[in-house]
Amino acid sequence: MSRYMINTWEPETPSFWQNTGKATAARNLWISIPALLLAFAVWMVWSVVVVNLPNIGFTYSNNQLFWLTALPGLSGATLRIFYSFMVPIFGGRRWTAISTGSLLIPAIGIGLAVQDVNTGYPTMLILALLCGFGGGNFASSMANISFFYPKASKGFALGMNAGLGNLGVSVVQFVVPLVITFAVFGAWGGDSLTWVKNGVSKDMWLQNAGFIWVPFIALSTLLAWFGMNDLASAKASFSEQAVIFKRKHNWLMCWLYTGTFGSFIGYSAAFPLLIKIQFPDVNPLDYAFLGPLVGALARVAGGVISDKLGGARVTLWSFLLMIGAVLGVLYFMPQAGVGGSFNGFFWMFMLLFAGTGIGNASTFRMIPVIFLTEHQRAAAGKGKAAQEQAIVDANKEGAAVLGFTSAVAAYGAFFIPKSYGTSIALTGSPDAALWCFIGFYVSCIAITWWCYARKNAPMPC
Repeated sequence: MSRYMINTWEPETPSFWQNTGKATAARNLWISIPALLLAFAVWMVWSVVVVNLPNIGFTYSNNQLFWLTALPGLSGATLRIFYSFMVPIFGGRRWTAISTGSLLIPAIGIGLAVQDVNTGYPTMLILALLCGFGGGNFASSMANISFFYPKASKGFALGMNAGLGNLGVSVVQFVVPLVITFAVFGAWGGDSLTWVKNGVSKDMWLQNAGFIWVPFIALSTLLAWFGMNDLASAKASFSEQAVIFKRKHNWLMCWLYTGTFGSFIGYSAAFPLLIKIQFPDVNPLDYAFLGPLVGALARVAGGVISDKLGGARVTLWSFLLMIGAVLGVLYFMPQAGVGGSFNGFFWMFMLLFAGTGIGNASTFRMIPVIFLTEHQRAAAGKGKAAQEQAIVDANKEGAAVLGFTSAVAAYGAFFIPKSYGTSIALTGSPDAALWCFIGFYVSCIAITWWCYARKNAPMPC
């Protein structure tokens, strides 16, 4: 038996939690957070790289650039479906180390590819798809952390893991514009590239957009391997976890989490390019990182608020806030290239990112509560053993649903950039896409209110 395996884990027992569980859970959480942050950074690195490619000699159309921005979302979301079930099969420690180490492949690949303007577009597409490794990690990371914490602290733990992990989106959009301006790795990092725009030229080391993450990924992989734990109680086969596909609430929460996290990651991926197209006189990289930063920090706060007020109530208000913010974005955007206010557009997007972040936390607070309640109802009056087994089964199902809903929602990282691109191609503006998003949020409000938030709701949470 591995010395990293914990055979007895009872977080719902107060004495165990205070004496043993809390410190162990905290250690696993604080190793998980930077690993997840790096995963998000690698997943979203193309949102920054595409803005610079035309200026160093890559001749790609706007549609091709949107594809490079969108493909990591497509592959990341698809990988999440599989990653959702990996922790109970391989163990949280082992899978965190493996999945974090896999980020080295796209990070090194991008660093090599952008140094040669003759690199073929298919190669770039493959590297964009490989960045989906970072997107997949979220599903397994959240499932793993959910096993360590009791019901009363799941909102906090999942909010911290996801919220600070989501900061990777903001970090990549803040750090990359800085590190590409000088030779971070000296001769080891390759020669500078020539950036040209409007007759102005300068040296750029765009390869640092990939290389800068390599030492941190290596360190985080080692920390996960030697510092985290596997839980015997979390072990389960795929067939045991596959029962979630028969659960109605799994599919309802997929819909709601697509509205929150799908929006967060999709807006994050497309924000720099949307700014560049709608406000060409504005440098998008001066502002793009602020949206994901607001969303990530709001997620941390949303976890705490949801533990106190209930996830469903907070989710309901989050969608109302998001609708108001999208209406504000529509109001302040240029029409046919005329008018518009960047300040208004920017602040409405900050409000929108805040709404997605709070909603991310509140929907994830709902999931474990829903499944614990459902299993405890079924075990009511059947004795202590049945009640204890209900908690174990609920944790396994809840963790699988956390991962699977995050997989479905991650397709937002593909659909939102592509919706913008399609809307602009067909109508000349992104307005039609934004109106479709509003319609989707209205459906989310209806589901949340009817199933979870109204008085006498069938599953209050």
